[in-house]
Amino acid sequence: MSNKPYYSSITKKIVMSLMGLFLLTFLVVHLALNSLILFNKEWFNEGAHFMGTNWFIQVFQWVLFGGFALHIVFGVILQIKNWLSRPKGYKRRAAMEQSPFSKYMIYTGIIILIFLVIHLGNFFFVKMGWIGGMPLTASGGEDMGQLVINLFQHGGYVAFYVVMILLMGFHLDHAFQSAFQTLGLNHATYWNFINGLGRAYAIVVTLGFVIIPLFIYFKIV
Repeated sequence: MSNKPYYSSITKKIVMSLMGLFLLTFLVVHLALNSLILFNKEWFNEGAHFMGTNWFIQVFQWVLFGGFALHIVFGVILQIKNWLSRPKGYKRRAAMEQSPFSKYMIYTGIIILIFLVIHLGNFFFVKMGWIGGMPLTASGGEDMGQLVINLFQHGGYVAFYVVMILLMGFHLDHAFQSAFQTLGLNHATYWNFINGLGRAYAIVVTLGFVIIPLFIYFKIV
């Protein structure tokens, strides 16, 4: 009997895990850039301008989108295969798979995808001039910082954003552990460290993204 389907699934899991770790790294960079707006709007504008004009970043963003697409597609395919192969689920799960949100990864992933489409659309559509208008600096340049501030002055959107980020945090918590487990880096000797590192990463990144809209809305900065 051919082992092709088995190896095909393993390959998809490995690619999905590598893309997931790649996206986890990107989130740290994205959070660092967004955090600049809490200190100085001009710093944020300079960072956004650099990201929007640097040729390497412009090429890299398509690599990022490709990685994100692979992560989603393989995740959906593997989840469907799991549903078809064990509709009643396993009665017992390994300790590393007992995260409360582990069985909801596909659902939180889909919700996050919808959120990202809406969130990025708010900026992309304005930047393209399709909806609203792009605020301008005194020198006539694009004021991305003011665009962010304007968006986070709407209470309804802030509430929506915070809820989505919290869901992303639960997704990240299990995703970090799952990626290392898939790559075979789940030895009992250092698993507690990986588990703790993943939990710390999820908490710090989630709080970082939540603080930004709340500080802006409540005019703390």
